[in-house]
Amino acid sequence: MKKQKFDREDTRLLRRLMLENNFPQIWIPSPENRDLRQLLWHRHRLVQMRTRIMNQLQALALNEGYRWKKKLFSEQGRALLEKLALAPWASRRRQELLELLDRMNPTIEELTAAVEQEAKRRPEVLRLMTHPGVGPLTALAFVLIIGTPERFRCGKQIGSYVGLISCEASSAGRQRLGHISKQGNALLRRCQMTSGLSTFVLYLSNE
Repeated sequence: MKKQKFDREDTRLLRRLMLENNFPQIWIPSPENRDLRQLLWHRHRLVQMRTRIMNQLQALALNEGYRWKKKLFSEQGRALLEKLALAPWASRRRQELLELLDRMNPTIEELTAAVEQEAKRRPEVLRLMTHPGVGPLTALAFVLIIGTPERFRCGKQIGSYVGLISCEASSAGRQRLGHISKQGNALLRRCQMTSGLSTFVLYLSNE
């Protein structure tokens, strides 16, 4: 997916494809594939919600002059947080945020276990997990969203499909590259950015 706009080039390309009857075929994921994507998205959104809750608890502690960072969510840190003397509404906010956190953790763990189970059922996912830094979530997301890798000629096309290539606005022989295009599947792009897309794509495309 190139974030480029050239009307004349687009018109020439469409004409050539019509004359050659060579329009690219669109890969359509199966119902099972689409449903498993919902598992990944559901877990991803819940993790985001949990992060917001944890940030709010950190803010409560900071307001009282305590900067515990990750230690806040250890057993000792939580005990200290619960003992803080807060005003009535701040105390209620702390209690309800902690209750939300306690309800979300088991759900996220359950969804994570489901992702790991689905990953073990697929040889291609297990194969990708042998690459350093690639876990069940990243590998499963890659297999589900990329689908059949044969539809890509090289790893660079996958990078373009995911939206990790630079935007280009070149003219008059001068090349101008901007930020990444961020087109394509947002969930897969986030997974790839944490695991290292360049080496991961090369691993797949060189096989």
